Amino acid sequence: MSSVCVLRCNMVVSRLLGAGGLGLGSGQISGFSARFHNHLGWSVWGLRDITHTHTAHTHSGGVCVTEREVRVRFAPSPTGFLHLGGLRTALYNFLFARQHGGRFILRLEDTDRSRLVPGAALDIEHTLQWAGITPDESDSRGGVYGPYVQSQRLSLYSAAAVSLIESGHAYYCFCTNHRLELLKTEALRRGQTPRYDNRCRHLHADQVQENLAQGKPHAVRFRLHMKAEPFEDLVFGWTGHAVGEVEGDPVILKNDGFPTYHLANVVDDAHMHVSHVLRGAEWLTSTCKHLQLYRALHMTPPTYAHLPLLLNPDGSKLSKRQGDIYISHFRQQGALPEALLDLITNCGSGFHSNRVGRNLKELISEFDISKIVTHSAVLDLKKLPEFNRVHLQQRIEDERQCRLLVDEVKNLLTLTYTDQIQEEKVLDHNYILRVLHMRKRHISSVRDLLSPMYSYLWLRPSVSRQQLEEMSSESHDIISRIMQVIKGCNGEYTPEFLTGELKLIAKKLRKTKYSSVMKLLRLALTGQQQGPSVGEIMVSLGEEEVCCRLQKSLEA
Repeated sequence: MSSVCVLRCNMVVSRLLGAGGLGLGSGQISGFSARFHNHLGWSVWGLRDITHTHTAHTHSGGVCVTEREVRVRFAPSPTGFLHLGGLRTALYNFLFARQHGGRFILRLEDTDRSRLVPGAALDIEHTLQWAGITPDESDSRGGVYGPYVQSQRLSLYSAAAVSLIESGHAYYCFCTNHRLELLKTEALRRGQTPRYDNRCRHLHADQVQENLAQGKPHAVRFRLHMKAEPFEDLVFGWTGHAVGEVEGDPVILKNDGFPTYHLANVVDDAHMHVSHVLRGAEWLTSTCKHLQLYRALHMTPPTYAHLPLLLNPDGSKLSKRQGDIYISHFRQQGALPEALLDLITNCGSGFHSNRVGRNLKELISEFDISKIVTHSAVLDLKKLPEFNRVHLQQRIEDERQCRLLVDEVKNLLTLTYTDQIQEEKVLDHNYILRVLHMRKRHISSVRDLLSPMYSYLWLRPSVSRQQLEEMSSESHDIISRIMQVIKGCNGEYTPEFLTGELKLIAKKLRKTKYSSVMKLLRLALTGQQQGPSVGEIMVSLGEEEVCCRLQKSLEA
């Protein structure tokens, strides 16, 4: 770095910070100046005229992608736990990175200190890992462009603010909260949209210096210019908004030294070499501010793709205020991660086809950002059980994953029934495995097997002789015949074989129809009058257990 540049920076910091500028006392100025110099390596990297950047491009998936490494980020605020909208944004970034051999970054934007929720930051990363969307770089995994938590990067934002003030693109704002509130109240009274009146933009240099010398609290605002800043979005195409005509100059650094989203995301995306920003469409208008910031900082902006909003079936916006959109809620209900990912991609666009049952590997191969449409996606959570059923069936049919499901059922049984289980064999691996395969097309979650409907699988029912005789006066004869069939089945113990034998038994009876035989047998085996087919019940329980229960009913 040249001595001229260092000298100039010393002058800028000393002149603009003063005693208390950017919240620093006179004793801290030299320290800030040193940190500012340390960050100039980053600043020089960013000092590139964006009108003279030449980058080779390749086309992939209908999108022009630069030959430099694809780097995307998911940057949630830990002001709440991860919800469906955030999961979709993270997923689309992950898919794009994996499709192009790039890097997926998790960055926590925790600058809104008043709204931070304890445990939210940890929940976000753990939930992404649960969903299979594991970051390549994050606070816990590390990376060359860390820290990955904004509250640990404050000196970067202060350095950027100083640079913007020096170049005339930003200014100190000394307006009090009281004055800002009066502006808002007056605008609302007139039926206007509240906006800052840019008063401090016009302060003379001596006024600014005097206020700083007096230690007046201040923020830093960015000077918006009036013209539109057009850019090409990968989803919305060419767009632009003259934000300076409808909004006041935004705060980029608050009086507590923390940046606002506008400055922090620009500085971090540049510092972390983010190549593409995939985020919600609610940030589309703000992108014009961000492009102005990039230009003022002489940095090359990333390519943007704004994702359409998720809506409820009634057309209302999916909101964090809905308690049932948080991923933790679905996990507690037994939702599988691949089912949630399948659902939130199936309801929108961005894929060559929509079908139920896609896993993460298939989502990566089928993702095409050029196919994302601009209209909002309607998310119908009533479809989740069906998606979960399909993906649960796939897990049951996969030997390795099915072993994990068996262990999960075993743990649930122990917690649910504790001392009620009469036979330890219901905790046997092969028994639970057989139950899962028999019911795989009918359950949406393994937790369904713990419902009262399936209690007969784990607990022997108590059925009186009177109950059986009310079904048929031939109940004793019927049960005896069935036991003989079971003992002589010679390995043909299947639902089809058993159903055929039960029909033959019914034909030999004088007073009892086939339908009544089935009801009688269901009651004797399960203590219930409704449920799966009798043949399936018998196979699920196994020959030995069926005979045991039938014998018990004879002795009742």
